[in-house]
Amino acid sequence: MPEIVRLSGSSDWIDLDFVERERTPERAMKLGIQMHVAGLSLSNTISVLDNLGVNRSRKAVHDWVQKADLQPISGKSPNQIAVDETVIRINDQQFWLYAAANPATNEILHLRLFSTTTTALTEIFLKELQQKHDVETAVFLVDGAKHLRAALQRAGLRFQTERHGNRNAVERIFREVKRRTSSFSNCFSHVEPSTAENWLQSFARWHNAPN
Repeated sequence: MPEIVRLSGSSDWIDLDFVERERTPERAMKLGIQMHVAGLSLSNTISVLDNLGVNRSRKAVHDWVQKADLQPISGKSPNQIAVDETVIRINDQQFWLYAAANPATNEILHLRLFSTTTTALTEIFLKELQQKHDVETAVFLVDGAKHLRAALQRAGLRFQTERHGNRNAVERIFREVKRRTSSFSNCFSHVEPSTAENWLQSFARWHNAPN
């Protein structure tokens, strides 16, 4: 699996400023975070750490990911932005995952979870995206969803309808997220939506990190 191969890469993208009196070596904490965000279940992650002589619980690794509060880096200036949303299930309830991606780099620019999908919520997502990145001159690539086009018009942002081509960047990201969340059941089970959203933000930071 290519994402597991990337575990040998740099972990400098993981910020451990949240650490106070953690008894686990920082190198092991970074590896634990990296493994879980890359796709290993909590159970498999603690098994690998145990083989390295670091005995920690599933909750400990879960807490590391949550406390690290990893998010995509701000300040990007993309020429095009692919925007879309898809359904994510949390505790058998339906939520909508909004995502914006740069087709030129395949980077995730912003992710958010909402309990439904409306023009007003789409406007909130776009406003947050504008606050994080320089997108005023970018062309947004969207499908035929009326609420996406309406929100972009209200925000004064340029867009064009595109069902394939560069807009596939965000579709690829959605496929990868769904593959990860379906590959182990303990990711979005028995958690609050905010916890799931935090994991998704961490995934985005890992996804964007250099190999």
